[in-house]
Amino acid sequence: MMYRLYREQQLNCNIEKAWDFFSSPHNLSEITPESMNFVVLSDVQDEPIFKGMEIDYTVSPVLGIPMRWKTVISQVEDYKSFTDFQKEGPYKHWNHFHEFIPNENGVLMKDTVDYELPMGILGKIAHQLFVKQKLKSIFDFRYRVLNDLFNNKHN
Repeated sequence: MMYRLYREQQLNCNIEKAWDFFSSPHNLSEITPESMNFVVLSDVQDEPIFKGMEIDYTVSPVLGIPMRWKTVISQVEDYKSFTDFQKEGPYKHWNHFHEFIPNENGVLMKDTVDYELPMGILGKIAHQLFVKQKLKSIFDFRYRVLNDLFNNKHN
């Protein structure tokens, strides 16, 4: 069964600042809860993302057990959108579309994640028991961090 997580957030910055932050794989660890032990393994330095770029991570989503995760950037439209697609990892399907829309207040950022868990009925049960809530808490954390980074007046 395919699920969708959708979020949007207003960022009080210009499109260049938003794009530079989100298109750098190294900033992912900054917006991921520490408890996830999220580490970028790929040597991507400050290389801008490009279609076909592969990024390897380790992440510990459940019980602190580390898992490898490989995403590929499947679509990039500079300063507008990009998509990361799970090539290897804990999901049967993971497609995360990031969209950036400039407006009078800065940039409206939209996240659409389409995902599916493995293991059929067991995956459905796991989704109800903890996966859905875990993803919600990760994106809630991300919202708070981004609010601090982009929307507080002291920046």
